Amino acid sequence: MGNMIMTRPALPIAFALALTAGGAVAQTAPEPDVIKALKACSAIKADGERLACYDKAAQSVTKAQETGEVIIIDKQQARAARRQAFGLELPTLSILERGADKAETDTLQAVVKTARTDAQGGLVVTLEDGAVWRQIDDRTLGKPPKPGETVEIRKAAMGSYLMKIGSQPAIRVRRSEAAAAR
Repeated sequence: MGNMIMTRPALPIAFALALTAGGAVAQTAPEPDVIKALKACSAIKADGERLACYDKAAQSVTKAQETGEVIIIDKQQARAARRQAFGLELPTLSILERGADKAETDTLQAVVKTARTDAQGGLVVTLEDGAVWRQIDDRTLGKPPKPGETVEIRKAAMGSYLMKIGSQPAIRVRRSEAAAAR
């Protein structure tokens, strides 16, 4: 997962965000045993014993990561995953919101790849990252967004989102499930 060089004192911090194998777990899920063992080393008073504990715990974490038992991601990877999943109903990914500010989890600025009108007259916007957003209200826009234009999408009530296109009034949108299957 990238080249990271860590010193022993940084290990507990670096391993603070861990996901167990089989998918993401909720933010309140118990810590993996390898992380508990690593943290326990800090309580050892004798330097040599503490160092030996850290060495053993680091080897266990490395092995768990190599076998997929534990998946470690950094803040940048979590941010990218949040951005890609923005608008999808994926409550099991709440662990990715650790350390993120509210603006980062409630608002998305993105670039339009294409925009079209569907059979019901609603706007369908595909973003450059492949996410598809569909208009769910009956508001009429003066002009649809053009490819390359930036839109802002923010969380709204009842699982919907508001998309702001330029200076036009925001429209209510929902992320299309078709985009999740890609």
